[in-house]
Amino acid sequence: MNDFARSIGAAFSLIGEADAELLGIVGLSVRVSLTASVIALLIGAPIGALLAIMRFRGRQVIIVLTNALLGLPPVVVGLALYLLLSRSGPLGVAGLLFTPAAMVIAQTLLATPIVVALVHRPASLLWAEYGDLARIDGLSAFRSVALLFALGRTSLLTAFLAAFGRAIAEVGAIIIVGGNIRGFTRTMTTAIALETSKGDLPLALGLGLILLALSVAVSTVAFVLVGRVGEK
Repeated sequence: MNDFARSIGAAFSLIGEADAELLGIVGLSVRVSLTASVIALLIGAPIGALLAIMRFRGRQVIIVLTNALLGLPPVVVGLALYLLLSRSGPLGVAGLLFTPAAMVIAQTLLATPIVVALVHRPASLLWAEYGDLARIDGLSAFRSVALLFALGRTSLLTAFLAAFGRAIAEVGAIIIVGGNIRGFTRTMTTAIALETSKGDLPLALGLGLILLALSVAVSTVAFVLVGRVGEK
């Protein structure tokens, strides 16, 4: 119990002293996850909206596949990317393996299905209500998607925050394609796993507390912003 108390105290000391290594890990984690979340939103939101307004052969297959990918194991994504980005892989010439860029790609692949699913359902409900009016006005697919985005701002916000939550907490894929290199590709989750295995509990606990605080902050921001949008 005394060792645990000392570890907790040391963790708070690292946070209070703004330990350079800790801040570097947190900064990289946030940058990588935010980048992946924005890319996932830019890719997934239009797909989700288009699936709501368009009818074409194979549409239902895409919807089912997207929902199936919500449970995609991160280590499988990491392994697939590793094979693609390794020197002997088809994309090895790009030199992305064991870089933050590879981690962004991995997190984007995991977060995009979440965005598609969370945008598609509310967009379908909105299209069922306003679709006839859009057709009467002769709106193009692009303008129809823009209309759904304007009406469903809360779903976009929810999708982005869900994508960020998935990305910031991910460890399996990014440890494979990032390599957990100190000062370069080490994130909060990979560092927690490593430092715990080494027995360095203060740093692991400090990062864990910050990760928990970020999760609470994201949930709080989502609640406040969704409430304000709903009031409007």
